[in-house]
Amino acid sequence: MASESPNGREKVQSQSGHQPPKSYASVLIVDDHPLYSDALAAALDLAFPDCRIEKAHTLSNAIARLEGGFSPELVMFDLKLPDVAGISGFVRLRGQVPDTPILVISSLASVALVQSLLREGAAGFLPKDSSAQELREVLAQIAEGKTYVPRAFQVHEDAPETQHCASELNPKLAALTPQQQKIMRLICAGKPNKQIAYELSLAEATVKAHITALLRRLDVNNRTQAAVLVEAALADDPGDDPEARAFLNH
Repeated sequence: MASESPNGREKVQSQSGHQPPKSYASVLIVDDHPLYSDALAAALDLAFPDCRIEKAHTLSNAIARLEGGFSPELVMFDLKLPDVAGISGFVRLRGQVPDTPILVISSLASVALVQSLLREGAAGFLPKDSSAQELREVLAQIAEGKTYVPRAFQVHEDAPETQHCASELNPKLAALTPQQQKIMRLICAGKPNKQIAYELSLAEATVKAHITALLRRLDVNNRTQAAVLVEAALADDPGDDPEARAFLNH
């Protein structure tokens, strides 16, 4: 099963400059549901019998284990934890292990949420109702340095009619200049400022100025909230989940 990048093209995306492992010697599972956490551990033990598996039920506990010297080759992270509000928990964990792939496994799912996690550096996203076989396939892809995104949660950069539809449905989006709309489309595709500047033949400082202006015009504080605004305007979002949207706005 081949993974696709958020822009719809198949590609291999390395998590670091090092050669990725073909299996996992150590994994940290962060999930506050003991039954699900145990099931993940059992699946890992079957796939990688020599793997050291550590479990944490809160973000604080996970960080304590990392600061205590545990260096996992993979982190499996549930978004809904007792001490987490919104995706800030993922961002904090990402800061603790910037070179370690983090696979988000959650019952919360929407295009906006998944794309936001990818922008923040997630190695992939897997819905909690996925099968054990799907889990094994995703683990194999991430071990090869790929990024996994379920087809239903991918964003296709080359779909201006979708962006146009969103603009018609939301007057704030319709008020953006043509250049700002192009930048907004690339933001929704998960492009960093440097890549946006390259694709639009602009200076990076110019891109930053455009983004500051469009955020002000949309009355949002950051790129993630702007992307959420676009996703909320799309009537045909196949992965829309009101709970996920509320979670993302925390």
